[in-house]
Amino acid sequence: MIIIADGGSTKTNWCLLDDSNKKIYFNTEGYNPYFVDSEYIVNSLKKGLPSDLPFEKITEVNYYGAGVHNEEKAKIVEMAMQKVFPNAKVEVGHDLLAAARALLADQPGFAAILGTGTNTCIYDGEKITHNIDSAAYILGDEGSGSFIGKKLLTDFIRGLMPEAVEKLFFETYKLTPDEIMDNVYTKPLANRFCASFSKFVYDNNVNIEYTRGIVEEAFDTFFKNLVSKYPDYQKHTFNCIGSVAYNFRNVLEETAKRYGMEVGKIIRSPIDDLVVYHINRTTKN
Repeated sequence: MIIIADGGSTKTNWCLLDDSNKKIYFNTEGYNPYFVDSEYIVNSLKKGLPSDLPFEKITEVNYYGAGVHNEEKAKIVEMAMQKVFPNAKVEVGHDLLAAARALLADQPGFAAILGTGTNTCIYDGEKITHNIDSAAYILGDEGSGSFIGKKLLTDFIRGLMPEAVEKLFFETYKLTPDEIMDNVYTKPLANRFCASFSKFVYDNNVNIEYTRGIVEEAFDTFFKNLVSKYPDYQKHTFNCIGSVAYNFRNVLEETAKRYGMEVGKIIRSPIDDLVVYHINRTTKN
């Protein structure tokens, strides 16, 4: 039995493949090693994974996660997985590699993530060959849920929201500016907190011009600061994964075309295509 997991900063999608390739799906929270340690991950998995999961029988865990930028961060996740699945061979990779494999399989091209955070790359059909660092949610992550959420929160704190939007925002969240500042600057997982407000833009149409403008600005900044910095980027199709990409795909497609990129695949989650990739890889081996 093997497990494939796609871990974002907010949510992790899991698939258990039994010996006959039967698929069982389940979810837990996300685990970004920049914000959580091995102990946190182990405790969360013990609570979040199905209690009837055959932990001792799992022979392989393929985990792709947000924040796995280097060996040190990968080790945090790997140690946790090894404790939870004691008999498994554990492989930990970056969620950007998961996105590339889900979007492009074994074909070269451009792949991106727009979810809680942002990431982009050029993929050669096997590995990532060029990645411009997104600089994470404080310094970058243009176009992401946290980027959109930060804009909303800033406008609310400064009194820059249109009156009807401000009224609905407060009625929805019941947060004061001081409480927002406290959540962002003193409490853990601020990136997830900021990203949660992107849902407000998607769910409400009280002022389409204002909310659409926030998304348009976020995606334009994403293309200007990241996508367009790749050499010959217009030669590639634009392929992207993530809840923000999927929920606002009409605006994203318009932005891609404005920057001269043909749109390829835009999907919410990589897990289904990632499972297919691993089944095919096992078959080839």
